[in-house]
Order: sequence, then structure tokens, then C-alpha cells
Amino acid sequence: MDGLLRCSRYAFGPNRLYYCGPDQNREIFSHIVENEGDLGLVELLTKFETMYPYLRHIALANKIREPLDEKVVEAYWIGNKLLDNIPKQKFYSYLVDDLRIKDKLDTKSFELVKSKIGTGALPHHSFHVLDIWRRSGKEERIHSISNMSECLVRVGEVISVSGPFITIKSEPLVYENGKLSFGPMEKTQLLRELESDYDIEQLKAGDLVSIHWSVICEKITKRQAENLKKYTNWHIKLANETL
Repeated sequence: MDGLLRCSRYAFGPNRLYYCGPDQNREIFSHIVENEGDLGLVELLTKFETMYPYLRHIALANKIREPLDEKVVEAYWIGNKLLDNIPKQKFYSYLVDDLRIKDKLDTKSFELVKSKIGTGALPHHSFHVLDIWRRSGKEERIHSISNMSECLVRVGEVISVSGPFITIKSEPLVYENGKLSFGPMEKTQLLRELESDYDIEQLKAGDLVSIHWSVICEKITKRQAENLKKYTNWHIKLANETL
């Protein structure tokens, strides 16, 4: 699967809830259903005002020409070695100049985010969820633990498949004793939203998947699952330092 279609799978979940990107969810869905990556889909994804600048930053720092390159997409949503090649100063400049978070956060919140860069924050989706998104939301619901858990890309293990329904087990984000962590495994039944995709059609018990806003995005390998947990746990640790 190329990076363009892969990225659209992850973008689909929050976009259908009007959290991120343009109000063109049906168009994004039709591209996924038809397995059609073209300039129209590129244009749609570039309108995601948070996601696309992150992809562009990761690509530039790694001298990769295309922000929707498959490895760049994987770095942002799951995590890979491309993240480790980005100097702290460049990441700080990106957040200030490209993402303009200084204009979106109050002074105290901005200083906290700035401190996280100094202690090793990386341009991974989990960093934005845990240290920027939860501070910049204008609606009370954005600050709930359940919403943060949904917004994080998490690993799920398939338990069973029954028609359009897939039962998975995954670790939700919890807040206990003043700290964030992953809680005990919970079973969840999800509707197979992207049913035309071959890898999701072929899911079976024991397979690992990535989940974003209750949408199964793709089947992942054990190594990818380990990377996703590694980068997410790192940013949970950083978030806990200033809770």
C-alpha cells in the first residue's frame, strides 16, 4: 500500500467526526473504497492543518522529497527511525513557524510544550495528542481521557471476526493517581468501516491492527506494534512530567 492511501486510512477516523481536516469525509472514504490514490486525494490530505505539516517536517528533516512517502506516513502515525533523525532545534522551529502553536496556546502551556522538546519529544502523533491537542482544545470534551484514548493510535489484537464486526482487545489510556498510563486490556467490537481493503477483509484471530477513533486502519506487524507502543509510551512519560 502506498503512503497516500495509508495516510488516508488514519485520517478518516477523526475527519468523519469533524475533528481534523476538511469537511470532505465522503470524498476521502470513496478514495479508500476504490483504492484510488490520485492528485485529488493528495489535495484533500494537504488540507489537514496539523497532520500534513508534521509529515512535511519529517520528510524535510530526512531529505525525503514527498511528505506522503510511505515511510514518512509510518513515522508520524506509528513510529520508525526517521523520527530519531530530527534535531530538537528544527522540531522547535517547526512547531513555532509552521504549526504556529505559540498562537494557539497560552504562555504557560507553550512553555511546557517547549520544555518537552528539550527533553526529547518527537514529531509523532502521540506527542501532539498528549502535549498539544489536550491543551489547545476549545471544547471541554477534548480534554476527556476517553477522547484522548480514542485520538491516540493504539495497537489492537483481533479476537474474532463475524461478518462486518471485528472484536479486538486493546489497552485504553487511563488517568490514575494523577498520571496517565495504559490500562488493562479491554474487549471492543468494531464495525469494519473500510471493508473494501484487502488486509482488513482478511483479518483473523491473533492479527495485530492499528486503531484510530474506533476505526481499524491497517494490519500491522509485531515490529510495528512494538514501535507504536515505544513512541507512545515515551510521550506518555513526558506528559506525566508536567501533569
